[in-house]
Amino acid sequence: AVMWRAVAAAAASAPARALCRAPPPPPRRWAVSVAVSPAAGLADERVETRVAGLGPGQPVTLRAVAADERGCLFQSCAHYRADSRGELHLGTDASHGGDYTGVEPMGLFWSLAPAGMERPYQRLVPRSTGTPMKVEVLVHQGHSLPGAIPGPVVAKAEVERWFTAPGVRRIRLKEGGVRGSLFLPPGDGPFPGVIDMYGDEGGLIEFRSSLLATRGFAALSLPYFDFEDLPKVMKEFKLEYFEEAARFLRRHPKVKGPGVGVIGTGKGAELALSMITFLPEVVAAVCISGCSSNTVADLHYGEMTLPGLRFDINKVSVSDTGVFDTFEALDDPRNPANSPCTIPIEKAEGHFLLVVGEGDRMWKSSLYAELVIGRLRQHGKENFELLSYPGAGHRIDPPSTPFCQVALDRVLGVPVLGGGESKAHAHAQEHSWGKIQEFLHLHLG
Repeated sequence: AVMWRAVAAAAASAPARALCRAPPPPPRRWAVSVAVSPAAGLADERVETRVAGLGPGQPVTLRAVAADERGCLFQSCAHYRADSRGELHLGTDASHGGDYTGVEPMGLFWSLAPAGMERPYQRLVPRSTGTPMKVEVLVHQGHSLPGAIPGPVVAKAEVERWFTAPGVRRIRLKEGGVRGSLFLPPGDGPFPGVIDMYGDEGGLIEFRSSLLATRGFAALSLPYFDFEDLPKVMKEFKLEYFEEAARFLRRHPKVKGPGVGVIGTGKGAELALSMITFLPEVVAAVCISGCSSNTVADLHYGEMTLPGLRFDINKVSVSDTGVFDTFEALDDPRNPANSPCTIPIEKAEGHFLLVVGEGDRMWKSSLYAELVIGRLRQHGKENFELLSYPGAGHRIDPPSTPFCQVALDRVLGVPVLGGGESKAHAHAQEHSWGKIQEFLHLHLG
């Protein structure tokens, strides 16, 4: 009744001639609908997207629209044609254009990128794991190019992507010197324990930890600089901080023994290599796009110091569009002068899973993985697995995390090339996520 009163009031206030001129809407032959299932589900799971009620062979553009916590808008689009029954199923029907082509059930999600009016090169990653990412899926008439104004909307649906399952507990930590968040799965446990670290962006990044807890791991999201009372910048690190975190996790009543695992990306991967090398508590390390040597900041442990390999700023190239390419900038770990920086991984008793994108342009992670494997084999060890993905870039995250070929560097404030190609990177994320869980379950029980 309220709605109809509003319509009547609007009609009364409109000029009579304008109302007379408006033609009646043409009779609708089909009621177009789009269904995305599950409408609310976990962010690392696939959804099924179906459109019905179209004309046979009708061209449509499917768009996804999402906003991050700061209100920055992200969108993606793809071109489809309905089948002879006027239906579409993204699990079996191919996109013919837009942000991706081919049969890609999750293409609309992993190709989300900042909308035209937004600042470019931003990542769409959740800062809070307690609320879902909401994605609107729209069906537009006709084929419209990315960035162009799309045709009229004929159907839409909203999807919630959750990073935490019901019953997962998040406990903020201030335990001795250790900071971060511990995510515990529902139930009595005990659960395999994993420390989770990201790279040189600093701060507390929780979404992978909360997904790991959803998959049955007690996951400690561990910041190591630029968070609360931790150092503001990466100047030097003490391995004792990471040792304290590993001991805390291993002793936790909900954590299975006898050892814990660690997963790291970028600088976090390299710290994971040092942890499994020097800390007996750590028995499994997943290293995503890491270096075989300690880099940038010196690492101290008792009387020992691993100096950091340096970046040569003169070897950074800048494209015409102002994008920084750091691929050649890190000093060569193979140079004998840099041998003091090498992490002596042959001392590790545990197991390594090395995950690399062969299109990584941040640095030479494929080469660094080869150096790790060569060093282990040289010492008669086969305690490693390698997942190497052609076309994948630097930051290989859980499935359907939007691909970001160029991202703003938090410290420098400039766009830096991470490399890779969107479809290959998306496939690497999906495949590696399952393999990472298998590896951790195998070695942590």
